[in-house]
Amino acid sequence: MYEQGGCQCGAVRYEVEGSPAHVALCHCEDCRKSSGAPAVAWAAFAEDKFLLLQGDLTEFNSSGAAMRSFCPSCGTGIAYRNAEMLRGIVDIQAATLDNPSVFPLQCHIQTADRIDWMTNAAALPEFERYPE
Repeated sequence: MYEQGGCQCGAVRYEVEGSPAHVALCHCEDCRKSSGAPAVAWAAFAEDKFLLLQGDLTEFNSSGAAMRSFCPSCGTGIAYRNAEMLRGIVDIQAATLDNPSVFPLQCHIQTADRIDWMTNAAALPEFERYPE
C-alpha cells in the first residue's frame, strides 16, 4: 500500500509505503514549539519506505539529534528524524497525508509534557463549523 501527502502550498509531495510502525499523538514541548499546536500526530515509517516525490525540504535541528524537515515555501512540517532515539525511522506528520484517516491514532506519547487543558479536551463541546 502506498499513501501520498504533501505541504499546504503543494511544492512538496512525498510517498510512504506500507503501514507505519506506530501512529502517535505527541505532546512534547519540542513538537508543540515547532508546530504551534498543543500536539502533533506522527506516523513512523522505516526510512527506506519514505520517498520525496517533488520539491525540497529544509531541515532544522530542533534539539540534540532531532532534525525536523519542512517545506521552505509555506513552512508545513513534514518529517522528524532522530538518529539516536529512532535509528532508521522517519516520522511523518500524519495530518499532511492526503488521506490522514487511513492511519488512525494508536496512542498518546510524551504526556509528561502535555498542556494541562489538553487532558480534558475530548469532553469540550463540539461544532461542525464556527459556532454562531
